Amino acid sequence: MFKLSGYRLNQIKEVNMPRKKENKTTKASQKKSANLKDLSQAHGKEEEVQSTSLDQIWGDTGVGKYKTLNRDEYETQLSDMNKSDLQTHATKVGLVPVDDAGLLRKRLLREFSKHISAYKVPQTNTGDKKMSKAAFKILSEGK
Repeated sequence: MFKLSGYRLNQIKEVNMPRKKENKTTKASQKKSANLKDLSQAHGKEEEVQSTSLDQIWGDTGVGKYKTLNRDEYETQLSDMNKSDLQTHATKVGLVPVDDAGLLRKRLLREFSKHISAYKVPQTNTGDKKMSKAAFKILSEGK
């Protein structure tokens, strides 16, 4: 029989075993993701909310269903809940609870976003404002 020394056998094992791939993240990719989270978009409009239902006209603020209208607060509430609490909360909100907690959190956040968009509709001004003749003349010069 052929006999190898211990040193030679270790070298053969190291050569035959595949190396584990390492995921390397660069500092540039980390900076981009951190900067994107810090960005916010402003539209310059006044934030006056328009009532879209009778409940809002009578004074319902929309806080009762989710206990908040702030997305960050709601996300922390969801992260503090365990699986059974999430399923109970989904039932109260009107969703069919699923077994996967991550999927259920995503669905709850999506429903929360819909709820916020229903309660925070920006007010539209449909009335025409009267302009002075001088302003009208200036604006009509571009025609």
